[in-house]
Amino acid sequence: MQIIKRADVKSIIGKELETTKWLTVNQEQINQFADCTLDQQFIHVDPEKAKATPFGSTIAHGFLSLSMLSHFAETFGCIIDGIYMGVNYGFDKVRFIAPVKVNSRIRCHAKTIDIIEKNPGQFMLTTEVTVEIEGLDKPALKAEWITMQMVK
Repeated sequence: MQIIKRADVKSIIGKELETTKWLTVNQEQINQFADCTLDQQFIHVDPEKAKATPFGSTIAHGFLSLSMLSHFAETFGCIIDGIYMGVNYGFDKVRFIAPVKVNSRIRCHAKTIDIIEKNPGQFMLTTEVTVEIEGLDKPALKAEWITMQMVK
C-alpha cells in the first residue's frame, strides 16, 4: 500500500498502481459466499450439474469477484498521509465480462483516475480496477471504484 502526502494527491492521477498477487478462487469460498448471500444457484454450488453447462464447472458469483477488491486494495491501495478513516463510497460502470471458474487464479490491476477534495480533509478517490483471470484474454470484471478518505 502506498502512502501519499496530502500535497501530492494530484500526482497519482492517471498512474498505474501495484498489480496484486494471484489469488485462487476455490469451491469453499464460492460456497461460503453463496451461504452469505443466499444465492445457491447450481452454477455456483453444484459441481455435477455445473459440468453440463458451457462453463464445464462451477463459477464464482460475479459479486464474489467484485468483493475481492477489498482484499486486493491492501496491495494496490493509496492512502493519504494522516488518514483516520476510509469508507467505500460505491461503484460506477461495473461490468462482469468473463466468469471465474472454480480454482481459477485472479489478480487486480488498478489506476487512480480522479481525486477530489469534497470538503476540507475529505478526499474522494476514483480507481479504475480490472480483475484478470490467469490465462484468459478477457478479464473477470472492470469497474470504477469510489472510496472516501478522511484525513487529519
